Order: sequence, then structure tokens, then C-alpha cells
Amino acid sequence: MRLLRVRVNVKICDDKLLQQARNFDRTALTAVYDHYHPLLYRYITRQVSNGETARELTAVVFERFLAALKNGNGPEDQLKAWLYRTAHNLVIDHYRRQAHRNHLPLADTLPSASDSPGQIAEQHMLGEQVITALQTLTPEQQKVITLKFFEGFSNAEVADLIHKPIGAVKALQHRGLARLQHLLDPQFAQPIEERVA
Repeated sequence: MRLLRVRVNVKICDDKLLQQARNFDRTALTAVYDHYHPLLYRYITRQVSNGETARELTAVVFERFLAALKNGNGPEDQLKAWLYRTAHNLVIDHYRRQAHRNHLPLADTLPSASDSPGQIAEQHMLGEQVITALQTLTPEQQKVITLKFFEGFSNAEVADLIHKPIGAVKALQHRGLARLQHLLDPQFAQPIEERVA
């Protein structure tokens, strides 16, 4: 019951903050940026695997938010959903523009001195496998898996963000996880007869 009260309070605060932001209240705009910037940056970073690109796309989310408010087209409610939907659309646009490029991004962090070259290579290969596997999912499955497991949203929050019923979110999650398991776990890639033998 307490969690529900906290979510309701956050929604009320978001709605009030949005109304103040629509009036170009600097304090409200600053609060929106301070609260959502780290969340959107983390979300976009997981999608594009490149810190610099994630910073640029996150900045564009807020540029579009301000432009939409200025033009009177900004969100009337559900600020969080509007920002995440904008971020998701920017990521899709980014990949469409980058489709012709086939290069690997440089790592944002340096490996630890205690990591052996074998461990570093294994971590890199596993990370690449997960990214590649995620990219084979449908865009809706990618969005649900990312929001649910990387961003920590509940099924109800994901349903609200993507404008789908909770049952559809659960189905997308189930199919996406099954596909990932099939791609990442060699045991599940084999026909069932070979696994039993």
C-alpha cells in the first residue's frame, strides 16, 4: 500500500511540475532536467552503448521537450512517458542513420588492473553477445526488456509508458526473454531431443 502511495505522490508531483514547466517556470524546468536527465542518459546509454552518443541524444530529448513546450505541443500529462518515448524514438533514428556504418565504439571505461586479458576479452564478448541478441528482438520487445530489467520499471509503469495493456507488456516480455534465452544459452539452441540425450 505504501508503494502505491509513493507512486501516486510521484505522479501528482510530475503533473504539477509539468504544469509549471508548461508556463516556463525555471525552477520547474530545472527540476524536470535534474530528475530525468540521469534516468534518460542511463536508458539511452544501454541502447546505444556509447557514452558520447548517449549524452548527445539525451540533450536532444530536452531540446525537443523545450521546443514542444514553446510550440504548445508538449505533453499535457504523463511527462515521464513522453520523455522516454522521445528518447526511444531518437535511439531508433540514430540506428537508422548509423546503419551504413560498421565500426565498433571505443570503450567508455578502462579495464581494472586486476583483470586478466582473458577476463577482459570474455566480458567484452559476452557484452557484445547480449547487445547483438537484444538487437534481434522486435522494437517493442527491446523497449519492454530495457525498461523492465535495465531501468527497473514495473509492468504497470512500462504499460503506461508504451501505451499498451499490462497483458501485452507481459506477453512482449515473455517472448523477448524466451528469444534471448534461445540466443544466449547454447543448451536452448539445440532441439529438445538433443538436450535430453
